Amino acid sequence: MAARSLNTATISFGLVTVPVRMYPATRPSAGVSFHMLHAKDGVRLKQQYICPEDGEIVSRDQMVKGYEYEKGRHVTFTKEELKALEQKATHAVEISEFVPLDKVDPVFFEKTYYVGPDKGGEKPYALLAAAMTELGYGAMAVYSARGKSYLVLLRPTEGRLVMHQLYHADEVRPASEVPVDERKVSAAELKLARQLMEQIASPRFAPEKYDDEVRKRTLEVVERKVQGEPIVASKATRPAKVVDLMEALKASLAEKGQARRAPQRTAARQSHRRAAAGRRKGVS
Repeated sequence: MAARSLNTATISFGLVTVPVRMYPATRPSAGVSFHMLHAKDGVRLKQQYICPEDGEIVSRDQMVKGYEYEKGRHVTFTKEELKALEQKATHAVEISEFVPLDKVDPVFFEKTYYVGPDKGGEKPYALLAAAMTELGYGAMAVYSARGKSYLVLLRPTEGRLVMHQLYHADEVRPASEVPVDERKVSAAELKLARQLMEQIASPRFAPEKYDDEVRKRTLEVVERKVQGEPIVASKATRPAKVVDLMEALKASLAEKGQARRAPQRTAARQSHRRAAAGRRKGVS
């Protein structure tokens, strides 16, 4: 089934314009949500806003929005004033520059959308995607919609374009804030680590191999609760403490090697059985 577009827009670079449609690239979180209930009667609770000054319950028609410019001091805005602050929605994706994709840190990615051609934009869309693919470029652009201005990155994939909504530079913490003690790595340690990685490396990214185990387990427990079955929490296992890095690497390599050889031994035994059965038939 074809995806339903969320919005229309126009990509522009130089004097070239490309009418496009935007599509959702992801689904809402598949996590299992729980409601807050009154323990006494099991009725779902309602959320209310209460003024901490006088304890009064405040309805929405009595609320105003404000910005805290000093601790405990706010300046308030009317709906009209807030409306005036909004960015005019042009639905234009204005490309400002092209950058090598391998130079863009994924930490800046916030949301992702697919972008497809709109009527009359098929040819320039295909040309833009092909040129970006050949050069390995992504396109930095600004997109105005829903009263806001978004920093975005366009990139090609499988003959199509993907648009990533990005965080701005001041929204991303520098990696240097993470304390890391500098430690030297020996050539022997590096060699063992590389061997271990190569043993479990895959030629492609395959997210379909991985299930949301917590969601699956939670739904199973919910179903058991619905059926009235008792639930017993399992004991968590603690990982073994790593004492020696080299020994841990060697043990991991040995374990992976045994796991890899096991199917080969099974296949060899089955082959021997088939050959022996064939010989017995020949004798008879």
